[in-house]
Amino acid sequence: MNMESFLNVIFSTALALKGIDYETHPVHLLKDGGQQLADDYKKLNPMGQVPALAIDGHTLADSLSIIEYLDETRPDPPLFPRNDPYKKALVRQVSHAIASGIQPIQNLSVLKYLGDEKKAEWGHHWINKGFHNLEKILQSISGKYCVGDEISMADLCLVPQVYNANRFKVDMSQFPIISRIHDTLSELEAFKAAHPSRQLDCPDEMRQ
Repeated sequence: MNMESFLNVIFSTALALKGIDYETHPVHLLKDGGQQLADDYKKLNPMGQVPALAIDGHTLADSLSIIEYLDETRPDPPLFPRNDPYKKALVRQVSHAIASGIQPIQNLSVLKYLGDEKKAEWGHHWINKGFHNLEKILQSISGKYCVGDEISMADLCLVPQVYNANRFKVDMSQFPIISRIHDTLSELEAFKAAHPSRQLDCPDEMRQ
């Protein structure tokens, strides 16, 4: 599965949690020179990245922006703490630490620039470093999930990043809090349904 599919997993989990039916149109990041760079797709997302979501007569790009829109227009179940600005900020902090801090370094465009000899070492190094910092953050704010005891956008970001960590052979025993939260989330149906191995663009050999 392509690294940018991380973002597909985040918002497809949100759709599953909120019970929103949707139709998927996979965008292959390698086929035809990168379908995300085609003119037709760049009309949906001028950045030439995935995902893009057409909803309510609008087209939105960027998984975190999509989730915030879904949570404001379809508030149940909530993906942000209600009536608690501090906890809401913490959800955003963890989400961006993963989706803006750790994940982009593994994007296909970055790995292609590095070349095959460097990409495994690169991915391992930066996920490992990022998880050491994230583990420290979660020590003081986590409960059953990343921020307290309710599922939030932060948890949607965590699960696919642990998947990538395993792909890059990061030793997850170093991160007991991250591992505990991940294992708890992985038992929930919405997270099972949106697992990277069940995405339409997942190669056959990686499917579960």
